[in-house]
Amino acid sequence: MPAFNHYDIVIVGGGIQGAAVAQAAAARGYTVLVLEKTALAAATSSRSSKLIHGGLRYLENGHFALVHESLRERSEWLRLAPSLVRLSPFYIPVYRETSRSSLVIRAGLSLYALLAGGGSSARFRSVPKSEWEQLDGLTTEGLKQVFQYWDAQTDDRLLTQALMHSAQSLGAELLCPAEFIHATLSSSMCEIDYLQGDRINYCRAAVLVNAAGPWVNKVLHRIDPLPVEYPIDLVQGTHLVLEGCLNRGCYYLESPADRRAVFVLPWYQHTLLGTTETLFNGDPEESYPLVTEETYLLDCFHHYFPERNRVVREKFSGLRVLPASQGAAFRRSREIHLQCDSPQNPRLVSIYGGKLTVCRATAQKVLHTIMPTLPHRTPKADVSRLMLESP
Repeated sequence: MPAFNHYDIVIVGGGIQGAAVAQAAAARGYTVLVLEKTALAAATSSRSSKLIHGGLRYLENGHFALVHESLRERSEWLRLAPSLVRLSPFYIPVYRETSRSSLVIRAGLSLYALLAGGGSSARFRSVPKSEWEQLDGLTTEGLKQVFQYWDAQTDDRLLTQALMHSAQSLGAELLCPAEFIHATLSSSMCEIDYLQGDRINYCRAAVLVNAAGPWVNKVLHRIDPLPVEYPIDLVQGTHLVLEGCLNRGCYYLESPADRRAVFVLPWYQHTLLGTTETLFNGDPEESYPLVTEETYLLDCFHHYFPERNRVVREKFSGLRVLPASQGAAFRRSREIHLQCDSPQNPRLVSIYGGKLTVCRATAQKVLHTIMPTLPHRTPKADVSRLMLESP
C-alpha cells in the first residue's frame, strides 16, 4: 500500500482562480497542494484582455452587483499590487452612427462612478474637441463626443505568478507539470492520483477544488462517483497584438459589424486588440485564432484608426466558461458558479466562470463554501494586507 501525503485542500489548475484559492487557503493556515498540468497561467489566464475593471458594459445587462464587486476588487488590486496593476485612461468615442447616445453613455459612466464609491479612479470627463487630434489617430469623421474615464490594466500571467508566489511563501505546494488523473470521493476524504513525469503519485485531501477553467467538466469525468455537471458553453475570445504603440491610453470601441465592445489597448510598446466571442465545441487544447476573428478585429481597428499600421505581430485565443444558453455570449452573466458534491459537507467544489478582476473575492467564496469540511487551523496571514509583486 503506497504512503499518502495528506492535505487539507488539493487544487486542480494553476490559472488565476487556482492561484487565488491557494493564496487565500494558505493564509488561513490550511495545507494546500496545487496540481498544474503545463505551466502557471498557461491558458485563459494569460489570454485575456489584461484588464482589472468593473465591466462598464455589464451595467447595460443589469449586472450591478457584479460591477460593484469588480470595482471594489479593482481598488484592492491597485492597493496591494501597484507594480502589477495600474490605472489607465480609457476613451469612448461617440459617432453619428454609434448605437448608444452621449446621454446614455454619460448616464452609464455616472453610475459606474457611483458604484466605484468616488475617488480619483471614479472620475470621468468629456474630452474637449481641441484634444481629439491627439488621440492616437482616432478618426474624427462623424465624431460627436469623446468621454474619458479610468480603469486598470495588468499583465495577467505575471499577476497569476505573483499570487502563486505569495501562496507558496505561506506554505502552499505547487507541482508543475503534474496532471490530475483520478479522484475517489468518500464521506471522509478524497483520494487523488496524479502524474508527475512518468510516475503516478498519490495523495489525500479533505477537499478537492476543481479550478481547471475550460477543462472543468473534463476533470469531473475523472472523479468517482461521477459528480453532476453544470451546463456550460465555451466561448473563444481572440486577441491580436499589432505593431506600434498607443500614447494616450486605451480605447473602448463599438464594433461597426455587430455593436459589440472591442478594446484597443497599449501592450508592451505595441497595441492589443480584442476580443471576439465565438462558440467553441472542440477540445480546449485546440483553441486557436480563426481567420474570421482576425478579419473582424482588423476591420474594426481600421474603421476607427484608418491611418494606423495593421501589421499583426502576435495572435492568441482563450476560452471563457459561460452558462449554457441560446442567447448571445455578449449578454450572458459573468457571475461565478460554485458546484459542490454536497451542500452540507462538500468534498468537491468546481469553479465555473468568473473574471480575472474578482478572483480574490471568488477565492473567499470557495473557502466559505468548503469551511464545514475543513479542520480548524490557525491563520497565518490576512490576504487584505499581503502585498503582491512579480516574483
